[in-house]
Amino acid sequence: MKNIFFTLLILLGFSYVANARHITGGEIYHEYLGPGSIPNTSQYRITLRLFRDFFSAGAALDATANIGIFDKSNNSSVTGSPFTFPLDHIDILERSGTIPCIVNAPDVKYQVGYYFYVVTLPNNQAGYWISYQRCCRVDGITNLTAPALNIGATYLGSIAGTTTIGTGHNSSPKFYLRDTALVCHNRNFTLDFSASDADGDSLTYELCEAFEGNLYPQTVITSPLPPPYSWVPYGTGFSMIAPLGPGVTINQNTGIISGIAPSAAGSYVIAVCVNEWRNGQIINTHRKDFILKVADCDFVSAQLPIAATFCESLSVSFENLSPSTLIYSWFWDFGVTTILSDTSNVQSPTYTYADTGTYTVSLVVNRGDPCSDSATMQLGLYPNFISNFSSVGICVNRPVLFTDLSTANYGTINSWRWNFGEPIIISDTSILQNPIYTYPTIGVKNVQLIATSSKGCIDTIQKDITIIDKPPINLAFRDTLICNVDSLRIPVSGNGVFSWTPNYNILFANTNNPLVFPQVTTWYYVELDLNGCKNTDSVRVRVAAAVNLTIRPDTTICRGDSVQLNIQTNGLQFLWTPALGLSNPNIGTPIAYPTTTTLYQLTSSLGMCNVKDSIIVRVVPYPSVNAGPDATICFGTSTTLNASMVASSFLWRPQGSLSNPTILNPIASPKQTTSYILQVNDTLGCPKPSFDTVIVNVRPKLNVFAGRDTSIVVNQPLQLNATGAFTYLWSPSAGLNNISIGNPIAILSGNFDSIRYKVVGRDIVGCSDSSNLLVRVFRTGPQIFVPSGFTPNGDALNDILKPIAVGMERIEYFKIYNRWGQLVFSTTINGQGWDGKIEGVAQTSNTFVWMVKAIDYTGKPYFQKGTATLIR
Repeated sequence: MKNIFFTLLILLGFSYVANARHITGGEIYHEYLGPGSIPNTSQYRITLRLFRDFFSAGAALDATANIGIFDKSNNSSVTGSPFTFPLDHIDILERSGTIPCIVNAPDVKYQVGYYFYVVTLPNNQAGYWISYQRCCRVDGITNLTAPALNIGATYLGSIAGTTTIGTGHNSSPKFYLRDTALVCHNRNFTLDFSASDADGDSLTYELCEAFEGNLYPQTVITSPLPPPYSWVPYGTGFSMIAPLGPGVTINQNTGIISGIAPSAAGSYVIAVCVNEWRNGQIINTHRKDFILKVADCDFVSAQLPIAATFCESLSVSFENLSPSTLIYSWFWDFGVTTILSDTSNVQSPTYTYADTGTYTVSLVVNRGDPCSDSATMQLGLYPNFISNFSSVGICVNRPVLFTDLSTANYGTINSWRWNFGEPIIISDTSILQNPIYTYPTIGVKNVQLIATSSKGCIDTIQKDITIIDKPPINLAFRDTLICNVDSLRIPVSGNGVFSWTPNYNILFANTNNPLVFPQVTTWYYVELDLNGCKNTDSVRVRVAAAVNLTIRPDTTICRGDSVQLNIQTNGLQFLWTPALGLSNPNIGTPIAYPTTTTLYQLTSSLGMCNVKDSIIVRVVPYPSVNAGPDATICFGTSTTLNASMVASSFLWRPQGSLSNPTILNPIASPKQTTSYILQVNDTLGCPKPSFDTVIVNVRPKLNVFAGRDTSIVVNQPLQLNATGAFTYLWSPSAGLNNISIGNPIAILSGNFDSIRYKVVGRDIVGCSDSSNLLVRVFRTGPQIFVPSGFTPNGDALNDILKPIAVGMERIEYFKIYNRWGQLVFSTTINGQGWDGKIEGVAQTSNTFVWMVKAIDYTGKPYFQKGTATLIR
C-alpha cells in the first residue's frame, strides 16, 4: 500500500475579503553575485517571495514591492532605499488528484509571487537588514490575541557583515517549496521545512518570532520602517517557540516541524529561522513567516519516521504518528527476518530485540479494508550511547577547556555541537570535540553538548558551570596565635598552584599545607594560580613568648545558683579541674554550679607553653523562712500569722490588712482571700532573699434572711422559711415545731399580740449571720382589712389603697372601681394596692368601690366589699 498522508500540513490561511488580506506568508533571501563596480562593494540579487491564497477574494499580488535596506550598525537607510522591486512572475502550487479515505478534505491551492532586484552595497562589519511591510494578516488568527486587521506583517531578510564572515562572501539559505499537504486538527503531522544553502554552510533551525507590520487601512507601505519590530501578540498557551502549543516542535538539525496539531481548527502564524554555521560560528540567520491552516478533517493514515535510530536500550516502543478515530486495527512487523513471531496487533506495542542492528519495521492499519494504509521505517538499534563532558577553568577572560567524555558502544562519535551558555553572545558555539572557550562575563553558564555517532545516535547533555573573576581560596583561619617554641600548619583549599611568601621560617611553601615556625608576629601571603587566573589571601601568625592568665577573684554564691568563671589569657587551650559542676571544662569561661565550696584550677595552654591559676567558689545556703500555716477565717474576722525565720531582716507584703507588718506574728484582717509574702534577707551568708507565702482564705459573707414580717390569726399555722445559710437556729422557741431547721411551722395561741423571731444561720465552717421576723396575731377569725381612705401625696404615709389579709391562704382578687363602674385596679397579691392613678393620670378626690375575694387558711371562701375615699 502507499502511504497517503505521510506529511500533513498546509501553508495557506483562510480566504481574505479585501485589500492585502490575501497574503499567507513570505521570505526575503539574497544571492551574492560578485564584487561591485566600486571598490569594497558587493553585488546582491535580492528576492521577495510572497504566498497568496488562490481562492482569496482579495486583491491580486501587487505589481511592485517597496523594500527597505538598513545598515545593522545604526539601522539607518542605505543610499537609494527604499527600492522598488517589480513582480517578475507567479507560480501556482496546488495539490493534484483525489484523496480517498479522508473526511472533510479542503481545497488547497495558492500563488507564489517572485520580486527580484539587484543592488550594490558597501562591504561593512555589521551587515544589512532587508524589510518588506504590508497590511494585513488573515482575519481570525487563532493563536493571536488581537484582530489581524490591527497587526499586519513584516518580512525580514539579513545580509551578514565582515565581523562574522571575514573576507569571504555569503548567500542566504532558501527554503524549499514543498508540495501542498493537509493538517487535521488534533492529529499528528510533520512538515519538512528544510532549506538549501549555496555556500555549503551548516544549517540549524528554530521557531522564532513573527513581526507585526503596518496597520489597516494603509495597505501599501512606500517606505518601510527600520528595526526593531514588535512581535505579534501571541495568545494564552502560544508563543514564538510554541506557535501551535507545546505539542509541536521543530528539529534543529533537519527543519522538520512535527507533533500533534492544535485541537481547534483555524489559522496559526508561524515563523521559522534557519541559522548558517561556518567555522563553528553562526554567521547569519534567515527567516520565513507563514500561516498554517489547521482543517477540521480526519483520515486513515499509517505514519512512521522514514528512518530512526534508537540508542537507549534493546526495548523499543512504537506508535503510529497519525492516530485517527477511523482506525480500528493495527498490524506491526518488527523486521526480524529470522523469526515469524516478531509481530503485534497492539495499537502502541513495545518490542525487545535480541541484538543490535538495522531492522525494517512495518505498520498496516485497517488491514484488508479499502481505506487501509501502511508505512515502513528503517530502525537502527545501537543502545548505550551517552553524551558527557568535563571542563577545566573557572575564571572570566581565561580559557576554559572542555573535554568530550561521550561514549558509544556501537560505531564512533562523529560530531559535536557545543553551546557554551553565554546569553549575550550568539557566537558562543563550537563543533570541535574538545573546544576552548573564554567567557567575557561571570555567572552561572548552562553548557550544552549535542553529540552524534556514525550509527545515527544523538544525545544531549546540559551542565551548569560557574565563571568567577578569580579562583576561590578557602583558608581554615586568617589570624592565629602560637608560642615561640611551636610550629603551625596553615591548611588551604582551592584549585590551582599555591605559593607562599615571605620565605621566613616556612617549609612546603608551594603546597596547600605549609609548616611555619616564626619567632615574631608574621603575615604569610598565599597566591593561587589557576591557568594564569590568580587570587591572593593572607594569614597573620601572632607569636607570644609565654602564656599570661588572670582569673576573676574568689567568689561566693548561694546554694543552687551558678557563676561564670571569667578569665583573661592569650592561651588557646583550656583544662579546668575538677570537671564536676562545670558546664564545659575545656573552654575558658565555663559556667560553674557547685553544691559545696570548691577550688577550681585552670591550665591555659598555647601550644607547648602553659600556665596555671585557681579560683575558690564558696557555696552558702539561702536564708531560712517559714510564713506559717495557711488559715481560713469568716468574713469580717481576723487571724494571727505565725511566721519564723533564720535571717537578719524581713518584709511582709501586702501590708494594708496587717495590724503590724514589722513583727513576725501580726494580726491579718483581710476582706478577701489574700496571699501574704514574707521576704527575708541575710547579711551573714547568701546575699539573695528567700520567700515564703501564707494564704488567708476569707469565707464569703453570709446573707441570712428570715422572711418578711406577716400577720396571722389565732391558731393559724405559719410556714417560716429562712435562707442564706447551711444550718439554722430559731429563737424564741414559742409556737415552733423545730427550732433547728430553716423552715419550721409556727402555731400561736391568743396569749400573743405579736412575736419577733430571730434566726441565726451558719455556713459549713461555722461562720454566722442573723435575721428577724415580726409576726402579728389577731384574735378574730380570718379577715381582710381595707382602709376607708388614702392620701396618695408621696409622703410615704397611707399613699396606697391595699388589702391586709389575716388568716388567708391566698387572695383570688382585689379590685377597685370608680363611680362609673370602670375597673381602675386589680391584683391577687396581699399588700399590693392602687396609687390613685389611671393610666398614669392622678385622680381627683373621690369615692371608689372595692371588692375582695380570698380563701382562708381552712380552705373556706371569703368575700367582702366596701368604699374608700381618695383624699387630695
